[in-house]
Amino acid sequence: QLNILVDTGSSNFAVAGVPDPDVTSYFNTKLSSTYRSQGIDVTVKYSQGSWTGVLGTDVITIPKGIYGSYTINIATILESENFFLPGVKWHGILGLAYDALAKPSSSVETFFDSLVRQAKIPNIFSLQMCGAGLPVSGSGTNGGSLVLGGIEPSLYKGDIWYTPIKEEWYYQVEILKLEVGGQNLQLDCREYNADKAIVDSGTTLLRLPQKVFSAVVQAIARTSLIQEFSSGFWTGSQLACWDKTERPWSLFPKLSIYLRDENSSRSFRISILPQLYIQPILGIGENLQCYRFGISSSMNALVIGATVMEGFYVIFDRAQRRVGFAVSPCAEVDGSPVSEIEGPFTTADVASNCVSSVSFHEPVLWIASYALMSLCGIILLVLIILLLIPPRCQHRYTDNDVVNDESSLVRHRWK
Repeated sequence: QLNILVDTGSSNFAVAGVPDPDVTSYFNTKLSSTYRSQGIDVTVKYSQGSWTGVLGTDVITIPKGIYGSYTINIATILESENFFLPGVKWHGILGLAYDALAKPSSSVETFFDSLVRQAKIPNIFSLQMCGAGLPVSGSGTNGGSLVLGGIEPSLYKGDIWYTPIKEEWYYQVEILKLEVGGQNLQLDCREYNADKAIVDSGTTLLRLPQKVFSAVVQAIARTSLIQEFSSGFWTGSQLACWDKTERPWSLFPKLSIYLRDENSSRSFRISILPQLYIQPILGIGENLQCYRFGISSSMNALVIGATVMEGFYVIFDRAQRRVGFAVSPCAEVDGSPVSEIEGPFTTADVASNCVSSVSFHEPVLWIASYALMSLCGIILLVLIILLLIPPRCQHRYTDNDVVNDESSLVRHRWK
């Protein structure tokens, strides 16, 4: 039995294939009568960590709801760097994004695509992450649910609001604006989608493009009831601690993200209360409780990670190319909800398209890189050939051909 990290931001299914100091169990392929190695090396890099392994196939069964055995691609991780971390409770990763992100190429059928094809289930899955507040005592986790092939009504309350998937690689969506404490950040909406905005369960924090992150931090600092706050808290290098009898969340504002509705002239907003982004970590001694800032800056994307997703039941409706959000019943702290969904709102105040029409996907970048390398190689080859060919004739210079300081001013201006 292996615990698997559910990741909507990658597309390979991979498990530990050799012992590792930071994993308690691993998949020994030699003991499997159904495992077949494909002999293909594969490397996957994430925003944090990477691993290298070998592709193979094996037979899986799903204990609840989807009966039968199915053959799927599985990578066994043989080497890794900053992937398995001390204290983690998982031994592998289940990538649920599109095959465009699969390694080493998009021809590797993803786990979910294999299941849809073989089990004939609907092309939709949904995810409830229950992480608000402190973990259940001793378990290191808060539970949650992954529903393959549909939607489970008991995992949400109220309505489901859908936003279109802009491009099928990551689950890329379109963000129209952000509000802190009900105040619009007033940024160009393209800043929120630079260079993409994605829904990614494998990212812990809410990650914001640098310009957006700076604006959010300034707005929170301005609207919070704390006069002075260390910059280290905002950058993630320091924790903030309060007496255990205090609840610091009342000092911070609500954060709202506006997403374009399926009807493009409308939007809806998902909001998280401070209980989700001011996150309890550990106690210092008997009296103090410490917290971290659940938002960080990003160089290349706005990432709706676990900080936000823990407030919602999220539906990845691939069949209709849309992502849905509904309030999750487990998003409560001390009996009070810590997430909200409201709408519809008009989109008259934002651009008709907030997503850049030029999107440089990884496969395109690889093609461009190889083309440039080939061009450089051809030029280098020509230069080497020219250097090796002996000169057949030499031109003898005359005084008239030499342009020196004196002649350039007089003689050569008449040419």
